[in-house]
Amino acid sequence: MKLISNDIQHEDNINPKFTCDGEDFSPHLRWENVPEKTQSFALSCIDRDSKVGTWIHWYLVNIPKNVREIPRGGPVPGDELKNDFGNKEYGGPCPEKGEHRYFFTIYALDIEKMKGINKENFKEKLSDHIIDSAVLMCKYERFNK
Repeated sequence: MKLISNDIQHEDNINPKFTCDGEDFSPHLRWENVPEKTQSFALSCIDRDSKVGTWIHWYLVNIPKNVREIPRGGPVPGDELKNDFGNKEYGGPCPEKGEHRYFFTIYALDIEKMKGINKENFKEKLSDHIIDSAVLMCKYERFNK
């Protein structure tokens, strides 16, 4: 699988408009080379450089198997789960200090609907159903903070 974007280049800095310093709307994402047996998708955006270990910016599950793209700012297919900001939506990069890396990951799953899934059990619930995945990483640092 491959995860690409019109708004993000892999391992490059993310445009501030997709962060808390801008409009804070979700970037365009598109995935290709999907495994044939895929029944649905899940998506995550995680800051792995947070002082608390990891910070969840976005969890999305139950994306229908025929969907291959999320447009900039949505609408979002599937079900959004609560992030570490306490919201069921995309929360853009907003690092407290220094440059942070943000990992957008798309998961191809062998199950049509994930039930009983939440922020706390996301990884555990997905683990037995992942067929393939792809990552797009970007960076952000708040210079005015």
